Amino acid sequence: MTYAVYTTESFEKEIEKISAFERGIIQKMFLQLKENPYIGGQIRYRFFREKKIKDKRIYYLIYDDLKAVLVVAFGGKKAQQETIDETVKYFPEFRRYLENLLKSERR
Repeated sequence: MTYAVYTTESFEKEIEKISAFERGIIQKMFLQLKENPYIGGQIRYRFFREKKIKDKRIYYLIYDDLKAVLVVAFGGKKAQQETIDETVKYFPEFRRYLENLLKSERR
């Protein structure tokens, strides 16, 4: 079953800072996520994952009930724990954000 892949605005701002080559790698990863969102390493919860790209990490949440993946953060090893903690803190907000995106697509 195919999943839809969405990103947060903060993720989009972060990847503006990287090279076109790295953005290409991320786009390929998004194609993989559509087919199998569980490719990355699990973080605390089955639905919270990270995928390494060179020395950086992409953090994402999987919503099986919505058949969607929300890519929420991008960063290096130094900020890893802070990024994980912030993501966990905002789980409910991320779900609402995704639900609103899905509603706006249906209109």
